[in-house]
Amino acid sequence: MTHQFPAITRLGLGGVALLLVLTGSALPATASPAGTTRSTTEPTVEEQRLDRAAPQEILRRSGFHALAPRFVHALEGARGYAQAERVVNRHAAALWLRAVDRAQGRGPATGDLSRGDDRPLYWARLALSRELRAWTPRFGLDDQQRRALHTVLETSSRGQQDIRHPGRQVKRVLVTGFDPFTLDRDVRIGNPSGASALALDGTLVRTAEGPVRIEAVVFPVRWTDFAEGAVERALARHLPHLDVFTTISQGRQGRFDVERTNGAWRGGFPDNENLARTGTVPVTDPASQPQWTSTTLPYRQLTEADTGRFPVYDNTEVTEIPAGATQPVTRPDGPTPGSTARAGGGGDYLSNEIAYRVTLLRDRMGLSKLPGGHLHTPVLQFGAGNENPATGEVTDPGFERNRSDIVHQVRALVQTAVSAAR
Repeated sequence: MTHQFPAITRLGLGGVALLLVLTGSALPATASPAGTTRSTTEPTVEEQRLDRAAPQEILRRSGFHALAPRFVHALEGARGYAQAERVVNRHAAALWLRAVDRAQGRGPATGDLSRGDDRPLYWARLALSRELRAWTPRFGLDDQQRRALHTVLETSSRGQQDIRHPGRQVKRVLVTGFDPFTLDRDVRIGNPSGASALALDGTLVRTAEGPVRIEAVVFPVRWTDFAEGAVERALARHLPHLDVFTTISQGRQGRFDVERTNGAWRGGFPDNENLARTGTVPVTDPASQPQWTSTTLPYRQLTEADTGRFPVYDNTEVTEIPAGATQPVTRPDGPTPGSTARAGGGGDYLSNEIAYRVTLLRDRMGLSKLPGGHLHTPVLQFGAGNENPATGEVTDPGFERNRSDIVHQVRALVQTAVSAAR
């Protein structure tokens, strides 16, 4: 870890070491807060941020501000639950496709915000979610039905219902990204992993070994969704059909990292709902749960290839409690036999957790030879003079150039991984 960010192992997704006060006490990792910490009708913490100036500007300057009113109009025309479900699915899927098309240069730009920006998707999804939460149809909705509609909105607007597998003559790659996060620090923040997902989804890449089809999805930065199995539900049916997968998140400043080892530990850093969770990563069949899982990505080729302006590191560091000991120690060369995880190479936040969950799923499905693991991107920084969240603009040329460079290097790294995995 860099000396500039001593708390980086606790962030994983983030790369900016923040000393935040936890807004709630940590709950046992096996507890499911659904229905107790979330009201079905009151706006969530994420949705409440919508009214700040920067999100409204991002929506307006991308043309995505018009989507929530259209969604409300369509909802008001629903005459029953089944019709409402179709409305939600249609508008959520259209939101994802619009964001992908915008990022990939199809159709009108609808505003002066850079096409590659991932933030309009995030804030527009929350705008739809808040409208759905406040909607009170004449035919009535119980809590279970309302939660089901929100699940449809979430999965369809994140590309999780849009994954297509071509024939065997085309290699198949799946990448995952994340929403922006640490928004109470700077509500302008974007996430280059989400931007990479939008830029890559559905694209066909030519390699010396033949064509490669890349599919992408985006996940929330919420402990609860992961504990409730959102990752496994979205990805389990697709893993057997893939040639390569990589989960992606934002990591450290000025570098990419291929995370060699993932740990079964949640470190408690607050998520986008300002909830903290500390404890063992909750999975099915915890009795057979390993403390560590490993990447099967071709890390040597990824670190040696000339893929872009940022260096790429093979990160082997972990934090463990050695067998027979009680205090955590940092190991630069990976875990020792019988140790207990306290941080994988990607930390102890949700980036480590998604890597742990998907590689554990890979191994439990008997796919141990499937190349897959986690890639951390550099931190997406604003340009010089625009760093202050209180006075800064929502975008600048440096910010857009940094995001573009990261996304192009992600694409090159994915191509390298496919070529090396032949």
